[in-house]
Formats: sequence, C-alpha cells, structure tokens
Amino acid sequence: MSSNPEFKHIQEYLDKDAIVLDVRTDAEYNEGHVKDALHIVLDDLEDEITQIKALEKPITTCCRSGARSERAKDILEENDIDAINGGPWQNVESYL
Repeated sequence: MSSNPEFKHIQEYLDKDAIVLDVRTDAEYNEGHVKDALHIVLDDLEDEITQIKALEKPITTCCRSGARSERAKDILEENDIDAINGGPWQNVESYL
C-alpha cells in the first residue's frame, strides 16, 4: 500500500463501494487495469457526467501517474460528485 498521504482515503472509499474510474487512453487501459474499473478517457469525461451521477456512488479516479486522475477528480467535484484521486492504477489495485 502507498504511504502517500494524498492516497490515504482510498481504502475508505473502496469500503463505501466506490467506483474505480480509469481515465487513461484505450491502449493504456488494455495493457492492464483494475478489475471491474469503469473506463472513460479523460477527454470524454465531461460528456459522461450524467452517466456517472446516475451511479450514485463515490468515485476513486486513477490513471498512469496520478496527473490525469487529479484532473478527473476536479471535474467530478465541479459536478457535485464525491471523488478522490487514487493516483496510478496499480496503487488503487494494491488496496483490492
């Protein structure tokens, strides 16, 4: 598990049945991802906000390094969706 304080709430969110949202490209996602992760490329995220809100669950975002997932978290929060940045997908996977 990561000791990075930025990721300290990942387990708490997963325990609340959070959806893992992977915002990497299709090629990156196909190389490996968290099992059952929702995959929406960051550039398409704003078009999918209604779909995400309909899930009515908290979201843990992930990507390759944590930069895109931080932007995704910000977009979700701007749309009143409870979200945290899980950082790299392997980091989130380590909590499962």
